[in-house]
Amino acid sequence: MFLSIFKAIEETGLSIWIRESDSVFSFWFILSVHAIGMGLLVGASVLIGLRILGLAPDLPLAPLERFYRFIWVGFWIQVVSGILLLIGYPTKSLTNPLFYVKLTLIGLAMASMQMLRNRVFADSSLSEAAMVAKGRVFAVSSLIFWVGAVTAGRLLAYTYTVLTA
Repeated sequence: MFLSIFKAIEETGLSIWIRESDSVFSFWFILSVHAIGMGLLVGASVLIGLRILGLAPDLPLAPLERFYRFIWVGFWIQVVSGILLLIGYPTKSLTNPLFYVKLTLIGLAMASMQMLRNRVFADSSLSEAAMVAKGRVFAVSSLIFWVGAVTAGRLLAYTYTVLTA
């Protein structure tokens, strides 16, 4: 049943265009935008996490809350470009268990980053040491989740069993 739904999506004009068009704005452009979104989202998250874990100790932690703007911009770029990539190859993605691992890890990473923000940046009266202490577990967990999500996403290109329905 699901394969017939995937096939219906694959037969839409948008899906065919994403997969087969010679346009500079089709698959490779969407994939490039997806990579830029990942750079913003994961890059900003990693910078905050590494700072909490002691990298660049002379850099004040409180101003890094501004990086959440990049995290959310990158997240929404990822969502839009990811949906377009999914429309291009629904069977390839949705029949691969690794795709669901990737989405789960992204959800866990985003939850960790939001909990980190709520615990570390919400109280402006916290000292730098207190901010680090309250954020350490969330920083470690988010870094682990991001490494897993990026790895799972990269492996999707090589682990599918069905390309199209």
